[in-house]
Amino acid sequence: MAVSLLHYRPWRGQFRATEWGIWPIARTALWMILRRKLFWVLYAFGLLIFFMFFFGQYMLAWATSQMAEQTVRVGAVRAEPERLVHLLREVLRLDGTAYTYRNFFWYQGYMVMIVLAFTGSILVGNDFQFGSLPFYLAKPLGRWHYLLGKCLAVAVFVNLMTTLPALILFVQYGLIDPDSPTTFSYFIGSRWLLVGILGYGLLLTVCLSLMLVAAATWLRRTVPMIMTWTTLFVFFRLLAFTLVDGFHYDPRVRLIDLWNDTYLVGNFCLGNEVIHAVEPAVYQAALVLGALSLLCLIYLNQRIRAVEVVR
Repeated sequence: MAVSLLHYRPWRGQFRATEWGIWPIARTALWMILRRKLFWVLYAFGLLIFFMFFFGQYMLAWATSQMAEQTVRVGAVRAEPERLVHLLREVLRLDGTAYTYRNFFWYQGYMVMIVLAFTGSILVGNDFQFGSLPFYLAKPLGRWHYLLGKCLAVAVFVNLMTTLPALILFVQYGLIDPDSPTTFSYFIGSRWLLVGILGYGLLLTVCLSLMLVAAATWLRRTVPMIMTWTTLFVFFRLLAFTLVDGFHYDPRVRLIDLWNDTYLVGNFCLGNEVIHAVEPAVYQAALVLGALSLLCLIYLNQRIRAVEVVR
């Protein structure tokens, strides 16, 4: 029988290396989330924190220029410029230092946790629940291509909500900084701060991607995923606070709070010193995150190897 009668079409595209198979997996996963309206609603709420920092820096620059006035009008309220500058610079720390980006990552992290809890079962859990994983592995792809593709999709969401907005704030403050004699003096003097922002974003990307994919592989469904994610980042945080601050346990007990661990290591990347008597050492938090990431990799490797594939 002629090949044309079987409706086969020869491949006319360009053959690429196997490593390019990561991108179609990530692209498909991204499209599954981006077409859902709930994701855009949650993302819009996440942008509210970014807008608070973004427009807060403009308000600080404006209030600084009005220091000669006794009172200024902010909407329908009159305020003293000195008190307004103190609120924005000393309390909210919208001064372009490392503390500004530390606070942004900290507050933005709550919305990241909510978005990841929603996306976990859709990105990975459905592949195990509905049998899509054997379809991926039956192609000329390895299990590591599948894992890297899914982790890449999670990394896009994490960086869209943390690293990218932080870089925008970095550029914005460099352009409006009233203390800089030239336009680029802030960028030159804060080049290591830029490295710290990228390092903090990389830390969140690696740790959260591996933990989310491992948890979604194990739980598969949305409701158990949300409950487990809440336990990891909310219940353990409250438990650590109660045991250490309330009952005066050893500060190393706070290592069970994974979000605080990322905060300690990320704060170190930004160059901030954590001076707190009831906090564990930074290297201890880094060891916990590294060990947990390694355990997630081992579990994912064993879990995917157990899938029966007919090639």
